Amino acid sequence: MDLLDTPQDIPVIGGLLQREIVYRILRSAEGARLRAIATLGDQSHRTARAIAWIKANYAKPLRVEDLADIAGMGVSTLHHHFRVLTAMSPLQYQKHLRLRAARDACSWTVWTPPVRPLRSDTKAPAKFNREYSVSSASHRCGIFGRFVRQARRR
Repeated sequence: MDLLDTPQDIPVIGGLLQREIVYRILRSAEGARLRAIATLGDQSHRTARAIAWIKANYAKPLRVEDLADIAGMGVSTLHHHFRVLTAMSPLQYQKHLRLRAARDACSWTVWTPPVRPLRSDTKAPAKFNREYSVSSASHRCGIFGRFVRQARRR
């Protein structure tokens, strides 16, 4: 049925179609994950709380034990559920967010090499450049590798 051809039917049938779409999504394989995330008190919801904390505090030092306390879980349980939801460990996820923030900042400003590591909270410039380059290869995003090569030419 194409509601755009009969706009007068939208108020009556539109809500029913939305309910059917939601029903079909919840019945699919991905629906189980969506239900788990939406359920309060569930492990996935607790893990989502830890993910939100990392997003809000990615520039701060991270202790996985403290993150597990925030989520109300044990360290190994948090690691397991965190990997299920993000395909990364909490520290990898934090590093990913830091590198993404550095990439975004690089696209807006021109930094000299000594300033870049301080901004991304990575202390050693060589380590920052290595992580920045590796990140570009793994994410197939040219800006990381291109920026490091440009900085080396200076």
